Amino acid sequence: MTSTDAMIQDLSASLVPVQRRSVRREAAALLALGAVELALVLMSGFMRPDLTQVILSPYMAWKIGCLTVLAVASCTVAIRSFAPPSSLPRGLVLLPVLASLIMIGGAFVTDAADSSRSFLDRLMPVHGILCAVSIVVLALPVMALLGVLMRRAAPARPTRSAWVSGIAASACSALIFTACCPMNDPLYIIVWYTLGIAAVAAAARLVLPRRFRL
Repeated sequence: MTSTDAMIQDLSASLVPVQRRSVRREAAALLALGAVELALVLMSGFMRPDLTQVILSPYMAWKIGCLTVLAVASCTVAIRSFAPPSSLPRGLVLLPVLASLIMIGGAFVTDAADSSRSFLDRLMPVHGILCAVSIVVLALPVMALLGVLMRRAAPARPTRSAWVSGIAASACSALIFTACCPMNDPLYIIVWYTLGIAAVAAAARLVLPRRFRL
């Protein structure tokens, strides 16, 4: 045995087998965490009191439906980006397109009474800030899980993966928060939910790629 073979054998002797990645397992973990968060929120008494009455209304269908699509799409792009041969650039184009379509769709479900109010009255900054902060808080566990999955994988572009992970985490938390948020105005939803999503995405960009820096 040559010295090189002996060195390789010594280095590999203490290695522990690594479990192979499973996209289905990772997606199931995200789904389970989201379900647990939603259950905890509902059991804590934060559910919107009239949720059962408004669940089929146009604005709730728009809000829940669009956030579901955004959450599924962003989580899919995030998980796929953790593998070296990823299609991340294509996914990064898809997400802004979806966000734009969501905003355009909001114009079709805006109530006439809402559209007649002033811009400031529609935004309700005090409530809006609370909504944005709630989305950030609910996103933290999901962002942590995505960070763990990202560290176990080998993303070729960790910075971009971090951005997408932040969007995915906040989209999931925004979807969960729809069960609590009493606001119906699409303008309010677009502004404050976007602010919460942007804050989480920026935090993920700063925190998640640290392990991959040289």
